[in-house]
Amino acid sequence: MTNDHFPYFWRLQFVYWGSFSVITTTSLFFWGEHITIEHLLLIFLHSLLAFGLSFPLHIIYSLIWKMATILRVIISVNCVLLGAGFWVILRGILVKLTITEEQDWFSIGAWYFGMLYALLGWAAFYHGIKYFFLMQEEHTRALSAETAVSNEQVKRLQAESKAKDAKLKMLRYQLNPHFLFNTLNAITSLVRIQANNRAQEITIKLSQFLRYTLDNNPNTKIPLKQEINILGMYLDIEKTRFQERLILEINIDKNAEEALIPSLLLQPLIENSMKYAIAKNENGGKISIKASTIGTTLQITLSDTGSPEVVRPNKIASRKGRGIGLKNTTDRLRAFYNDLYEFDLQGNHEGGLTTVITIPFEIRE
Repeated sequence: MTNDHFPYFWRLQFVYWGSFSVITTTSLFFWGEHITIEHLLLIFLHSLLAFGLSFPLHIIYSLIWKMATILRVIISVNCVLLGAGFWVILRGILVKLTITEEQDWFSIGAWYFGMLYALLGWAAFYHGIKYFFLMQEEHTRALSAETAVSNEQVKRLQAESKAKDAKLKMLRYQLNPHFLFNTLNAITSLVRIQANNRAQEITIKLSQFLRYTLDNNPNTKIPLKQEINILGMYLDIEKTRFQERLILEINIDKNAEEALIPSLLLQPLIENSMKYAIAKNENGGKISIKASTIGTTLQITLSDTGSPEVVRPNKIASRKGRGIGLKNTTDRLRAFYNDLYEFDLQGNHEGGLTTVITIPFEIRE
């Protein structure tokens, strides 16, 4: 038994050898023996000897517990045989000290086999309780594992719930009336000036973009180059409206193209740039997207220019509009990566905002 079960070992000792004393005394009574104080004292001392001998057996059984079963059985049985013999020797000494009557070989042999059976019963009792505690511990571990799995499932469901909520928030950005109305107006203008090919191209891109955003699973990760392609559809649509006022700069390192990121992670940030930087400046502005690997991380930098207002980093999160998109993005990063990400905001001196996202570098296997 382990140290945690040591109190149970002492209970086993007192119960078993106390019962041994009672049974021995009762047996003598039924056999018609004349029981004296000396006999009772001898029985008590016999039980005390057995009590003491079983303690070394407990230590030996604990040391050999992890051995092979057959080897453990052989050692256990031999320990019981030796223990019974040692007990008979000590009993003989006690008899000489407490009772003056002579002991013949037959009585010595009877006591040996009696103690042998008693120690075998103790060993069986000991191993039975040991296995009982092991079964309890295994059951406890199984319950703990089941609880851990349940907790993981709860966390996964919470993450999925956050992701779905984030998707709804993104759809609010992606399908907001201004974007749709402005795009449809741009298509109408192209049709009016008979730029039918361009109008058809924008219509197809709008359809593809909306189909992707509606069919997309927000719980998945996609390669960065696929995310950039989706953003390209959105920016191409917006470029129809802003034309030369919108300058795009995309610089993705080759080794970063296959890096996995949460699907549609960057779209709310680009939406912010269009709405709060480019659209608010008569001269338009520039949106830059850069990505590179740094050690075991992927770093993505998005920056915009154009807004005449100088954005201070300590006021970014509280700004109406931008704060919602930023919170949307940080919530999704936290759901996917816990604390293994960085989200840094910097205000540009010429107006606008730079966002730096650092996440673990992952690729599809």
